[in-house]
Amino acid sequence: MSRKGMLMYKNKAPNGGNNISGINIAKLRKSLLPKTSQRALADKMQLEGIELDKNAIQRIESGERFVTDIELKTFAKVLNVSCSDLLEEHQEQK
Repeated sequence: MSRKGMLMYKNKAPNGGNNISGINIAKLRKSLLPKTSQRALADKMQLEGIELDKNAIQRIESGERFVTDIELKTFAKVLNVSCSDLLEEHQEQK
């Protein structure tokens, strides 16, 4: 079968990003009190054993970077939500 005839799958979120949790991570981070920067969130992740820096958090939140299941579980713990909460898709307003 030629490549033209094959169905090609892409691992992309409906919005074209590399993850569906980044938007939720950003919203939850911004809602934390006291106000929590991307650097502060990266520091909290590092305290849980996940090596991320501010740049990685930015790329996750913008959908440029994939999120591993281990990272997702730790984000949920740090943000005090369930993994399901982070994976919930929202309709984007147009």
